[in-house]
Parts: sequence; structure tokens; C-alpha cells
Amino acid sequence: MITSIQGLLAAATPLHATIEINGLGYEVNIPVTTAERLPAAGGTAKLHTVVIYREDSQTLYGFATAEERDFFRLMIDHVSGVGPKVALTIMSKLSLPSLRAAISSGDIATLAKCPGIGKKTAERLVVELRAKVGPAGAPADTAAPSADAPGGAPAGDTRIHDAVLALTALGYKTAQADEAVRRAALTLGPKATTEQLIKKALG
Repeated sequence: MITSIQGLLAAATPLHATIEINGLGYEVNIPVTTAERLPAAGGTAKLHTVVIYREDSQTLYGFATAEERDFFRLMIDHVSGVGPKVALTIMSKLSLPSLRAAISSGDIATLAKCPGIGKKTAERLVVELRAKVGPAGAPADTAAPSADAPGGAPAGDTRIHDAVLALTALGYKTAQADEAVRRAALTLGPKATTEQLIKKALG
């Protein structure tokens, strides 16, 4: 089992990172909340990982901390209807403290705002994980950080393109993703990062 990976960050998008070790490049699926904490390309990155084995594939999922990795594993192991893709979407929308707080307090509304999570799945998250999470910690806060400058993004902006690609990878239709990202860009302004656009669009 591969529990962590450390090496040169060759490339990164809001949902993927490529780590090079001894000439080999490892593609790792990551949540937006981890992408925000990666160094610039060329720097050394460490991700705490889970490997999901299928009949025809082996997929790496990576997180900035061991606690986030363990919570990802907890969700996919104990909550019916929550697989790796859905769990990654949840952790892209909510930070770990916010996710823990929402589950501990039974905040179904906050959990149900995550794409792919309906009311029933949100309720299952609370029922299955509440006892394992413990007392509520930080208040659940789904708001994405906002940029100071007003106005939208110019046509051809690579941030828009990358954010749309990330949302389609999470299951959005292209037209739906494009509309959500452009609304986010108008709200957050031209200084918003790709990660901020994705988090706002997910809301």
C-alpha cells in the first residue's frame, strides 16, 4: 500500500498532480483544497495517498495531510453511495474542519450543497460518521475566498478554461460547467485563482 508520495511536482491542475520520482511520473487525483497548498511546479511536494484498485486500473488519490487522507478513506469505506469521485468532490467543496463540523452538527443543508450529494446521501454521511467524527469543531463555512477587484474574466482566460475542465471531470456537463464558472468569475473578479473559481462554482 502506498501511503504517501514525495518528489518533484512536475505539473498540477486543480484536480490532478504529477509527482516525479527517479524518472517516473505518478499522476495523483487531488481535491481543490489540496491543490491550493501545492508548491509551484518544480518544487518538492508530498501527498498522503490512498490507492484504489479496480480490475482494470490502479488510481492514486492524494491529500495535503494524513488527516484528510484518512477522512477520505472513512467516507468511501463507511458511507453507502460515496465512492472516490464523490468523496473527492466533497473534499473539494469543504475543508476538513468544515466537513467535520457539518457532520457533527447534523448540518444536512451544508452537506447537500456539494455536487453529487443529495439529501439522502447527506443524511447517510451524518448517520454513518457522526459518532466517528466526534464533537463539532470549526463552524461549517462553504464560502470561497473572494478577490478584491470587481469585474469578470476576459475571453480566453486560461483560469476559466481550467476551471471548466475541472468541473466536467467532477461530472458537470460542459455547458453547465461553463455557465457556473463564468458566474463565479463575475462575482469574484479578475484576481480570483482557478481554485477559487472552482470552489465558487461548486457552491
